[in-house]
Amino acid sequence: MRLAEGYDALLFDLDGVLYRGDQTIPGAADALAELRSEGHRMAFVTNNSARTPEQVAHVLAAHGFQAAPDEVVTSALATADLLAERGGGTAFVIGEQGLRDALVAAGVRLLDGDPQTADHVVIGWDRDVTYAKLRTASLLVQRGARLVAANADRSFPAPDGLWPGAGALLAVITTTTGVEAEVVGKPNPPLLLSALRRTGGLRPLLIGDRLETDIAGALALGWDCLLVLSGVTTPEQAAGSTLRPTYTAPDVCALLAEPDAQR
Repeated sequence: MRLAEGYDALLFDLDGVLYRGDQTIPGAADALAELRSEGHRMAFVTNNSARTPEQVAHVLAAHGFQAAPDEVVTSALATADLLAERGGGTAFVIGEQGLRDALVAAGVRLLDGDPQTADHVVIGWDRDVTYAKLRTASLLVQRGARLVAANADRSFPAPDGLWPGAGALLAVITTTTGVEAEVVGKPNPPLLLSALRRTGGLRPLLIGDRLETDIAGALALGWDCLLVLSGVTTPEQAAGSTLRPTYTAPDVCALLAEPDAQR
């Protein structure tokens, strides 16, 4: 029996699992094509809130992966789900198109400029953030707005080094106000649960390359997980970590192999 056959939903992280920067992980596209031909349900799960599902699907297609937009689950979509469950309301947003579009589609009314009150302040990755936006967000939180973060990744890995991530922007607000945010993205449950709901599965396997987000998130939910060593986590880091994934393998091709070999 192949490893993938024990699960009814395969939840894939992206960078470090399917591709690394602009390089496709060798064998990954063929492996996923074979899994799809066998009828496996899958979702593509990312903490990045800046891109829309259509944009993420386009990136995947450029790497040779077949992926429909409705199979892509971003932290922006999960944040929108969360706010919609609470009745929507108004939100002041620091974030890019992916986050703003998802919130509007969920019925949340976005506030721009310098509003005096808001139901929520929502933080995501934003490459056009200004001091004025950070100031307004801080003031709204002090006036009672609920602080929600699409994700809390401190950095964004770029070709020339690390850029400030959504977590770095969030830190400005939390440092200023002393208020802790509700974080949607991995390793927290909302994003992963949203992804599983969209697949319709009940027994998921999460495939990721980061111990502190992918693997920690799956283990916290009691899910099985596959740590692949094609991304940021080295074999030495995996061996020395207290986080123990269900399986560890060089890459996603392990899904086509016997499960006992990967434990």
